[in-house]
Amino acid sequence: MDSLDYGIIEHLRRNARAGYGDIGEEIGLSASAVKRRVDKLVADRVIRGFTIQVDPTVDGLATEAYVELFCRGTVAPDELRRILSGIPEVVDAGTVTGSADAIVHMRSRDIPSLESALEKVRDAPNVDHTRSAIVLSRLISRQKH
Repeated sequence: MDSLDYGIIEHLRRNARAGYGDIGEEIGLSASAVKRRVDKLVADRVIRGFTIQVDPTVDGLATEAYVELFCRGTVAPDELRRILSGIPEVVDAGTVTGSADAIVHMRSRDIPSLESALEKVRDAPNVDHTRSAIVLSRLISRQKH
């Protein structure tokens, strides 16, 4: 990969629907050269797919929270994954350092549905307690995957 490939990737991150000509104009290549490079990046699995990002409120998921998850004893990440994957309101989660065992990002229709989802998390056998913070307004949202 060289700086041109990185330029193509950065342009596609901003707009996955960008035309090869538009990308080429920005980075100094012809449309056909950009297409060849994109095809190679896809073949090499550097680019793994093209997608859209939809505002979660369109799907009725306007309530958002970050939840610290505290477990009893030591719980393996696979067990946490099993617990959390069964709760559709969980959109992202990861194990963390510090006093919490995991941080969970949740989205739901409203506060009652968020509370119901939190109860499902708290009812898991290895979960001791949670600490939640409801998002009031989103300040920055960068999607770099």
